[in-house]
Amino acid sequence: MKVRIKRLFEDAKLPTKAHADDAGFDLYAHSKSFDDADNVVYGVGVAFEIPKGFVGLLFPRSSNAKKDLLLSNSVGVLDSGYRGEVLFKFKRTPKEFADARGAFMTFQYSSEYAIGDRIGQIIIMPYPEIEFVEVDELSETERGVGSYGSSGK
Repeated sequence: MKVRIKRLFEDAKLPTKAHADDAGFDLYAHSKSFDDADNVVYGVGVAFEIPKGFVGLLFPRSSNAKKDLLLSNSVGVLDSGYRGEVLFKFKRTPKEFADARGAFMTFQYSSEYAIGDRIGQIIIMPYPEIEFVEVDELSETERGVGSYGSSGK
């Protein structure tokens, strides 16, 4: 499948894959800013034309575990109609350290991505057309209405 992509800046990096069998393409930080809630907003400098019937799913990379950042929406959804720059918005997580007296003090945000770093990945997948049908009853299953922790494992 071919997906059209546009560099919004001459020096923007195109998505890459480390291995041919990887599902996700790495995306690179082109810009870094902060929103009104002090979230870190990274622009990747490219825009996609996702085909109809497909969606781009934006995930953090596994290296995110080494950063003091959490992707604010857990998984981003890049709809086929969107033509703007891909953005990643991260919540900053401060680290706490004990001072000499054992009291805790917060040191602000020691580890973030730099411009040029791989900050996330995109996976492009098809999705089915869905039509919801309202019913009075649902079929029974072994799990039934069991919620969080219902498997007992």
